[in-house]
Amino acid sequence: MRSTFVARIFTSIMIFILFSVADLFAQKPLITSDDTPFVRQVFYPKFSWETTPMYYMFGDGKRVLKPEEVRFIAERTDFICIEKSHGLAELGAAELGAKHEVAAFKKIKPEIKVLFYFNSAYAWPFTSYNENFTLEKIDAHPELKKFLLVDPETGELNRRGRTLTFDVLNPEFREWWVETVAKGVRESGCDGAFIDQMHGFNWLRKDKSDEVQEAMGKMMTDLKKQLGPDKILLGNNAHQDIAQFVFPAVDAIMFEHYNAELLNKENLLKDWNNMLRIAKAGKISVFRVGVEVEENSDERNNKQNKAERIQKLSKERLEYYLACFLIGAQPYSYFQYGWGWTLSSGSLVDYPLLAKPLGAPLGKYKRTNPDGWIFTREYEHASVWVNTEKGEAKITWR
Repeated sequence: MRSTFVARIFTSIMIFILFSVADLFAQKPLITSDDTPFVRQVFYPKFSWETTPMYYMFGDGKRVLKPEEVRFIAERTDFICIEKSHGLAELGAAELGAKHEVAAFKKIKPEIKVLFYFNSAYAWPFTSYNENFTLEKIDAHPELKKFLLVDPETGELNRRGRTLTFDVLNPEFREWWVETVAKGVRESGCDGAFIDQMHGFNWLRKDKSDEVQEAMGKMMTDLKKQLGPDKILLGNNAHQDIAQFVFPAVDAIMFEHYNAELLNKENLLKDWNNMLRIAKAGKISVFRVGVEVEENSDERNNKQNKAERIQKLSKERLEYYLACFLIGAQPYSYFQYGWGWTLSSGSLVDYPLLAKPLGAPLGKYKRTNPDGWIFTREYEHASVWVNTEKGEAKITWR
């Protein structure tokens, strides 16, 4: 009986592999902007230039999604991540929120890829695995407290507000962390993990910066091995120099533009070059824009009608930020748009511009003047023009 069971499992695995490979070859070849073939992996999400390729990342700490919200998001993307505290109040733990949404999305769209969120630096206490990492509970758990970073100046536990922080230089912590993330992915049924923070708090121990960077690289490499060859590992800002040892381990990288400086003309140009570098390595990129970076201090302090105000801003600025994405987009580049990380900060807003027929790029971007900041690029159904110095853009659809 046991041999029959093993044979069935083996047959199921082989069928999955055969269908995955068949689906892979059925898709059109993808070419980067410098004419390099993009080598995609069978476990990647589906990718198409038909419309703007979208990635969604969201969470609501109070509840899980309603069926109509699941359908809304599933109609717009094949690639999502469930944020750090999703479903906590309703279900009791964030991994249960992720598990609930995996089942909900896969029921109506089996091919969708769903990522599990975990942080490598901040001990957010939202999963059952992390619930004891709080100021009130941690002293009762010395086996966990030793995983935390101590501020070298104060001798106290390092923290951001009330959130404690991990010490990546502790090898016992790295082992626990890898096992915990893999367990979260496994128990939630997710297709991989989104890992936040690649820095390891190296600025708190500049004399050990190289050691910190290498430790982060080892931890992410070990996680990729633990997850297995069919799971996606996405590292936030893993394109940066500080993440040089992380880059080889990950399958996907997010450009998180969390302040206005990261969206200035010089950094956008660097982003486009990095998007090509990532694509040539056969990796996925996510170009995340949070339109809240354009709010001034007076607007931030004005709580009245904030949701309506920032949603209006997001619609007004979409053409510009979409153009910035399209100038540098490569095969398996995804656009993420909104403000903040909650479900209510853009994931349920309908942006008709993102549903317009796009088509594949017809070549690399052009810079009208070697020293200027005006760029153009042609797609099958769109002409893109952007001036990153003035923050202006025009997309002509055809």
